[in-house]
Amino acid sequence: MTDEEIRRATIARYNDRLRSTGEDGWTYMSSRIAKLPIAIQEDVIRAIRLFDDFTPENDPHGEHDGATLDVGEFRICWRINYYTPGRRDGDKMDAADPAVTLRVMTIMFVEAL
Repeated sequence: MTDEEIRRATIARYNDRLRSTGEDGWTYMSSRIAKLPIAIQEDVIRAIRLFDDFTPENDPHGEHDGATLDVGEFRICWRINYYTPGRRDGDKMDAADPAVTLRVMTIMFVEAL
């Protein structure tokens, strides 16, 4: 593997941990998702946690940082973004380094089917 492939695999591993366990980052739902009944919210979270259908088409960089999927009658998407707490201009931000990166997963609607 090249250094870049190793870096992307590392990012994917950290993203998978957040997505599949909810650990090592924050998860937010859009207000529309949050207004759904709890049982449907649980279905959405479960579908995201179990998602593993990453392909070159939906994950071109191999970082497992987002996807779109159907949950019941809803089409939802999730996306992981990276932040550095207290970051100032010029500070290093490296998604492969959890010591300097906060992962934030956002879950939202794409459309109703």
